[in-house]
Amino acid sequence: MGRAEERRARQKGARRAKRTAKSGGIRRFFTWKWVLGYVLGFCALLIGAFFVLYLWVDVPPANAAAKAEANIYKYSDGSIMAKTGDVNRESVPLSKIPKKVQHTFVAAENKDFYGDSGVSFTGTARGLINTALGRGKQGGSTITQQYVKNYYLSQEQTVSRKLKELVISLKVDQQKSKDYILAGYINTSYYGRGAYGVQAAARAYYDKDVEDLSVEQGAYLASVLQAPSQYDWAAAGPKGKKLVKARWNYVLDNMVQKDWLPESEREGMKFPVPKEPSPIPGLDGQTGYFVDEAKKELYKAGVNENEFEAGGWTVTLNIDRKKQKALEKAVRTELTDKLDPKKRPVDKHAQVGAVSVDPKTGGVVAMYGGAGATEHYFNNATRSDYQPASTFKPLILAAGLENGSTTQDGTPITASTVYDGTSRRPVKGSDTAFAPPNEDNKSYGPISVQKAMNNSVNSVFAQMAVDVGLNKVKDTAMDLGMDGRVDNGFDVRPAMSLGVMGASPKQMAGVYATLDNHGKKVTPAIVKSAEKGDERPQLPDPTNGQSISRGAADSVTSVLTGVVDDGTGQAVRQQGQAVAGKTGTSDDNKSAWFSGYTPDLVTSVGMFGEGDKKQVSLKGTAGGGRVNGGGFPAQIWAAYTQTALSGQKASKFDLDTDMGAAVKPPAPPSSSETSKSPSSSPSSSPSNSASPSSSPSSSPSDSGSPSATSSGSPSAPGSPSAPDPSTSSSDGPPGHQRRNKPQP
Repeated sequence: MGRAEERRARQKGARRAKRTAKSGGIRRFFTWKWVLGYVLGFCALLIGAFFVLYLWVDVPPANAAAKAEANIYKYSDGSIMAKTGDVNRESVPLSKIPKKVQHTFVAAENKDFYGDSGVSFTGTARGLINTALGRGKQGGSTITQQYVKNYYLSQEQTVSRKLKELVISLKVDQQKSKDYILAGYINTSYYGRGAYGVQAAARAYYDKDVEDLSVEQGAYLASVLQAPSQYDWAAAGPKGKKLVKARWNYVLDNMVQKDWLPESEREGMKFPVPKEPSPIPGLDGQTGYFVDEAKKELYKAGVNENEFEAGGWTVTLNIDRKKQKALEKAVRTELTDKLDPKKRPVDKHAQVGAVSVDPKTGGVVAMYGGAGATEHYFNNATRSDYQPASTFKPLILAAGLENGSTTQDGTPITASTVYDGTSRRPVKGSDTAFAPPNEDNKSYGPISVQKAMNNSVNSVFAQMAVDVGLNKVKDTAMDLGMDGRVDNGFDVRPAMSLGVMGASPKQMAGVYATLDNHGKKVTPAIVKSAEKGDERPQLPDPTNGQSISRGAADSVTSVLTGVVDDGTGQAVRQQGQAVAGKTGTSDDNKSAWFSGYTPDLVTSVGMFGEGDKKQVSLKGTAGGGRVNGGGFPAQIWAAYTQTALSGQKASKFDLDTDMGAAVKPPAPPSSSETSKSPSSSPSSSPSNSASPSSSPSSSPSDSGSPSATSSGSPSAPGSPSAPDPSTSSSDGPPGHQRRNKPQP
C-alpha cells in the first residue's frame, strides 16, 4: 500500500470514528433497523397477549341482564312507588321471520354479516380508544358483537368488556351458524315500547305477529334499534322522525345493493307509520306517567337505554307523596266527580294536566297526567298541542322590562304605563295588520298595564308585543323555558301575543317557576337521583343560570299579584298567603289554564278539550257554560295549593321592584301639594296596588283575534303538532257565564 492509499485509509477511518461518536448514546438505538425491530416485537407481544386472552376467555352462559332485573322507583322520601321488571319478550325461530325481514336487520346493522369473521377490528379498536379516552359510547360493532354484548356480557363501556366481546365474538362465530347468531340478535335486542325481541316489537308497533310483517315494517323495526326512544314515531319530534325515515331508506337501499330486494319493488315502498302505543300493564294511575317521564330524563342525561331497560336501577323521584295525593284529590273533587259522560257527551272530552314545582330546587313535586297511564296513554302534563292563551301575556311584559322597551311615543313600559284598551284597535307599527277584540268586545279606553293584566285586555298586550319587538318577546319566552319551534306554532307575528303557540303544563310551570325564582332559570325535573351499583349518572342542575334580571322577574310577579287580588284569578285567593298567577282560555274554550305561584310552590293547571283526533270545545262541561281559566283550572289550583301548603306558615314574596300591585302606593299628597303639582302624563299613571274590582257581569279578560291566520290544525291526542293559531284566548272570573263573543 502506497502513501496515498494509507492517507486515504486514515481519513476514512477518522470519518467513521467521527460518525460513530456523533451517533453514540441513545441515538444508536433508533436506527431504522432498531425501529423495525421494535414494531415487530410490539406486534408479536400483542399477538401473544391476544392468544393468551383467546385461550383464557370462554364463552359464558347467558348473562343475568338477558333475564332482566327489576328497576325500582321511589318517592322523594325513599318509599317505593313501583317496580318494573316483567320483560315483554318472546323468542321466535328464524324460520318464522320472513327472509326479507331478516335481511332488513342485516342491511341496517352489518350488511357484510354473512361473510365476516364476527368482529370488526377497526370498529373495536376505535371503540377501545374512545372508551379509554372517555369519549363516550361508540358504534361500529358487528351483529355478532352486538348479540354477544346483549346475551353474554353487559352494556357497560369498559376496555375489559370490549376485549372480552372481541374474543367471545370470534369464538361464537366459529362455533355457531350465521342463522343462529342472527336469530339471537333479533330476539334479544330492545326495540322500545317495553318490547324485547322482534315478536314483541311486531305486536307493539304493528299489532301483528312477526311472520306477517311486511318488508317496509321490518325495515322500520330494524331502524328503530339504533335509538328506540328517539325513533318511536309516536313520541319522536320532527328531528327524530326525519332521522328514522332516513335510516329506513338507508336499510332498503342497502338491500337493493346486496340484491336482497328488487329495485322495482323498492321504488313503490312507502314509510309504514306504526300504530299508537298501548298502555304498559302494571303501570296504572299516575305511576305510569312518572316512570315514562323519568326514563325520558335519564336517557336525555346520557343513560344508555338498553342498559337501563336491562334493569337493576334504583330511581328516586322528586314526587312528594303528600302533595301528589293533594293534587289528585283536587282534580277529582273540583272536576272529575262532577262529570257525567252518559248524561253530557261533552264531559267525555274534558282532560286535565298539571305540574307542581318547587321553585328553589326545580323538582317536580306533583304531576297529574290524566285518568291513568293504562286508560289515557298520553300524559296531559307534558303534551304541548294546546295553546297556553293568556298565560303568555306576562312573558310579553317580562320582555318589555328586560329590554327597557318603550311605547310608540317613547314612554318606558312599566306597570303604570297607560295603553289604549279599545277593542279591535289596530296595532301600530306592525308589518302585519292585526286588530284583536277584547272579551265580549269590551273597550276600556285608557288603561294601565296593571289593570290590563288584571283583566287580560288583548288590545293592550298585542300593542305591547309590537312595541317591545316580536323577536325580543320570543327570545325572552325561550329564555324563560318555552319551546320556540315554529312547527310548534311559535312563529313571529302579532297573533303570538294571544298565546297561540303550543305549550305543556310542565313547560309553563317552569316558566312561572323562573319568575318566582327571581329570574333564575328553572327546568322542572322529575328525577332526583338514579343509581345502579356504583354507577350514578350526572344529572343536569334544574336551577341553572339567570334567564332574566331579578328586577324584571320580580316586577312581573308584583303585577301578577293584582290578577289574583283584583282580576280574573280571584278564585285562588287565600287568606294571608301571597299568590301571583294568570288565567288563560283559548278561543271556543278548547283549552283553559291557571298558572300561578306562592313563594314556595309553583303549579300550572291546564284543561283540554280532547275529541276524536281533534281539539273540541269544553263549553257545557259539568253542566256549566263557558269554561275559562278562572273556573275549573283555578279551582283545582286553589284546592291543591291549600292542602299542599297546609301546616306551613303563610309566606310573602321578597320582591326587588318599585312597581306593580304588590308595591304599596305612596301616601296621597295634601290638598296644597295637589294644587301645585303638574298634571300627570297621558301615557302613564301611578302604580296600582289594588285595582277597583269589576263586577262579574262586566269583567272581561282575554280573547283572540279572528284575523290571525292558521299555520296548523289541531292534532290528535298524543300526536302533538302546532295548534291552530286562528283560535284565540279568553278568560274571566270564576262563575262568570258570558255571552258568546261576536264573530267578525
